[in-house]
Amino acid sequence: MNQQSIDCLEMSTGEEPVGSVIWLHGLGADGHDFEPMVPQLNLERVLPLRFIFPHAPVRPVTLNGGMAMRAWYDIVSLERNSPQDLQGIEQSAETVNHLIRHEIDRGIPAEKIVIAGFSQGGAVALLAALRYPERLGGLIALSTYLPRAEKLEEEASGANRDLPIFMAHGAQDPVVQPTLGEASFRHLERMGYPIKWRTYPMPHAVCPQEIDHIRAWLLNLYGKS
Repeated sequence: MNQQSIDCLEMSTGEEPVGSVIWLHGLGADGHDFEPMVPQLNLERVLPLRFIFPHAPVRPVTLNGGMAMRAWYDIVSLERNSPQDLQGIEQSAETVNHLIRHEIDRGIPAEKIVIAGFSQGGAVALLAALRYPERLGGLIALSTYLPRAEKLEEEASGANRDLPIFMAHGAQDPVVQPTLGEASFRHLERMGYPIKWRTYPMPHAVCPQEIDHIRAWLLNLYGKS
């Protein structure tokens, strides 16, 4: 797969970006899903970042009766011990790797690149960032869980064992149960990652308070707070 085969939407908060945020959408959405969030972060004139929103490929999803939709991988069930589409997850993680390398080729150092995602996109973001061989800037994982958690100890990249992580979940999430998100947070915390965990009184969504917290986290990450 090359960069030209990855369909993405791009937005910037200023000229000459000092960093990039690669943001993966959730199941059934597309790269436009988080487009409105960029102006809500209110980073113009404060922190010039390039946001890359890739579109997942269209594939049948077992959980939704085999309906074809944009998905980073197939989902059989969201129960904790259900089978995982390991091939699909790996393919999407490699897509993230290609996007990272493309940003590096465009002049953004790896340590200035943040990997982010919501729901299914957050699962891929977690897996890809924690295994990436070069030190990245940070990781944002919203309303999601860590796939292949039992393998992370042996697969984790030493370069990113101190990667700053912002992880959050809605307390009334009926899609990805809050206990799944918290279990992933606890797993990463036990492994020693510097992780910030927040919950919000919301369903499977993003709320204004969460966006404010992401803004503050990004400003701190890039030394602008």
